[in-house]
Amino acid sequence: MKTSLFLATLGAAAILSGSAMAGTLDDVKARGKLNCGVSSGTAGFSAPDAKGVWQGFDVAICRAVAAAVLGDPMKVDFVPTTGQTRFTALASGEIDVLSRATTWTFSRDTDLKLTFAGTNFYDGQAFMVKKELGVTSAANLNGATICIQSGTTTELNLAEYFRLNKMTYEPVPVDSSAEGERQYQAGACDVYTSDGSNLASVRASFKDPADHIILPEVISKEPLGPIVRQGDEQWADIVHWTQNALFAAEELGVTKANADQIAASTENPEIKRLLGKDGNLGKMIGLDADWAKRAIMAGGNYGEIYDANLGTETPIKLARGMNAQWTKGGMIYSQPFR
Repeated sequence: MKTSLFLATLGAAAILSGSAMAGTLDDVKARGKLNCGVSSGTAGFSAPDAKGVWQGFDVAICRAVAAAVLGDPMKVDFVPTTGQTRFTALASGEIDVLSRATTWTFSRDTDLKLTFAGTNFYDGQAFMVKKELGVTSAANLNGATICIQSGTTTELNLAEYFRLNKMTYEPVPVDSSAEGERQYQAGACDVYTSDGSNLASVRASFKDPADHIILPEVISKEPLGPIVRQGDEQWADIVHWTQNALFAAEELGVTKANADQIAASTENPEIKRLLGKDGNLGKMIGLDADWAKRAIMAGGNYGEIYDANLGTETPIKLARGMNAQWTKGGMIYSQPFR
């Protein structure tokens, strides 16, 4: 009896697993739209423009996936989420992929049963203060009131940093970056803490950005990237390798403008595999041969996406740093396309 029950349970699990593996891809194709979870409005990462069209780094990642899967980067519905609602939205099936500032941690990967599809932005937690306070180091923040987003890794990082440095603080919880910005500007807190990239985004929106400084201390490692539900290996592979296609394209010199031309003329074997001119890599993940080329042409390679949304020529003014290609001292590279 116990053996039969065990086999029946094992069989049911296998059926559910097999169903899950193909589920999201089939759902997205049947719906004709990708449902993408993003932040509720963070300039440079995800925010609607004056015409209501979503723009930003995290937005571009989802547009690349939509182009790969559906053939059209505009076939995406963007679902704003907060630090407290993002995982529920993913687990419930409201969204197919979560593309917002979410840190890859042990407990999220295992206990929450999420699958991180790779890191596309290396960040760290920092502090922003008004220049008029005269603060030049996080060591001077003892007794400060600090705005902090609820349901994020920044809460634990902050508590640990202050405890280790024998300082105290008063937290001012906020639900989103937008609320944090409002509370900070209204004087509800002396300090706003978040990922350094988010602070740069918030500061860029101020009337006088130069009146605010981001302190030099970086108190955590924050590897950020898109997430899918655990148990859907095919979908995880699609998101992971679409992102890798953007990394590889930058390294190999394939851009939004030249992808078609290079696909028709290249003799480079890895570019040929990447762009579907050699092998059957697309078939292995349930897509056609041109999936990666479409993803690249949606918004450009990784460098083009970064520069257009976050780079030094944008209001955010973030240098590549750790997010440079590995050939230029950074941490961005793709596993081989072979």
